[in-house]
Amino acid sequence: MIRISSEDAYIIYELNDSTAARQLYDQLPLLVEVDDFSTNEKIFYPMEELDPEDTPLAAGGIGVLAYYAPWGDVVLFYDSFSGNDSLFQLGTIVEGEEDIYRLSGTIELKVYE
Repeated sequence: MIRISSEDAYIIYELNDSTAARQLYDQLPLLVEVDDFSTNEKIFYPMEELDPEDTPLAAGGIGVLAYYAPWGDVVLFYDSFSGNDSLFQLGTIVEGEEDIYRLSGTIELKVYE
């Protein structure tokens, strides 16, 4: 599990067992900038690109943590979304669903124990 936090909010995600999720986990701890994108997601760029080869396609809505391969960004969904063949699911939210939209500026990603 990982914890993503900013000054105003924190979220806990449980990662799946895909290569991409393990690669993100191996980069922790991270300090990155989070940005608003569209009306349903926050995005950030990990230090190194992830390999989505064995990662399931993202499905669902609020609380999905995903990787958009063409741009190399990690996506935190706080509303419904349409999946596609380039959007891969890294994990799902465990706690803090209502706070995703509040993330801003520099966020910290670290292992949650």
